[in-house]
Amino acid sequence: MLESERYGEAMELLRFLLQCQGQEERHYEEWQSLLSWLEAAFPYAAQGGDAKDAAPGEEQDLKEEDMARILAKSKQEEDADYPDKLLKRIMNEPLSEATILALEQLSYLEGGHVDETLTDWLEKATVHPLLQFRTLQTLRRRGVQGTIKLMRGQEASIVEIETVPLQNEDFPLQVSQVMERVAEQAEVHEPTLYYFAQELWGQFIMSIYGSAEYRKLLDGEDALLDIWAGALHQMVSESLNGTRQEEETRGMYGITGGMRFQFEGAYRSLKGFVKSSLLDK
Repeated sequence: MLESERYGEAMELLRFLLQCQGQEERHYEEWQSLLSWLEAAFPYAAQGGDAKDAAPGEEQDLKEEDMARILAKSKQEEDADYPDKLLKRIMNEPLSEATILALEQLSYLEGGHVDETLTDWLEKATVHPLLQFRTLQTLRRRGVQGTIKLMRGQEASIVEIETVPLQNEDFPLQVSQVMERVAEQAEVHEPTLYYFAQELWGQFIMSIYGSAEYRKLLDGEDALLDIWAGALHQMVSESLNGTRQEEETRGMYGITGGMRFQFEGAYRSLKGFVKSSLLDK
């Protein structure tokens, strides 16, 4: 009901549950807490209206985060070992939607040992780079400060937790400028390519965050951004069409013969990431 914005129906269901008898007291407390929150967040729905009936500005931005916090804390109240169960899933299961969801839930749970456990795990264990980044986001949301040392292959990277991006918009401008270049060319040559490139680029940037390759991208001039955009275009175009037209792609992005070595290096990095992600799945 909440996912489909049927807030009024959700409130009615909670009021019905509160009238039922025979449940544990903590259940009534959770239902009442959720009902009170819904009534405050969506007053129009409390009066029997729908989302379309809300006055401009009356429907607050949700609240998805608020809802996730309430639900996670209710689970912790129900099961004191819940944070440890989430930690066990994250650290012992392969990267999946379940492990990402567990990290999101940990963002809202109390317990100093969670911060220590996640930090120690990142610094000492071999962790998939995407899971590393998601864990860094969780630590930042939990208010952890300071630096952390990560191993990316054979490279040690020092990351400041307070600066870890939480949204796409939080990444430095150079990251989005690569996609802007791809968008310009894809619009003319392969309109559908952009959407696949956007997904791949977002995942790849998270996987190299904090590494020497990431820092080099941010320090690079326009020519380096063209190289990454061309390599990304080439990688996705090959995946979609099954053909390699490297010269044509390099021509689109003004990548000269002297830049070919860097272009091939960027292409190998993207291909290596895709291959490793498939193997992990």
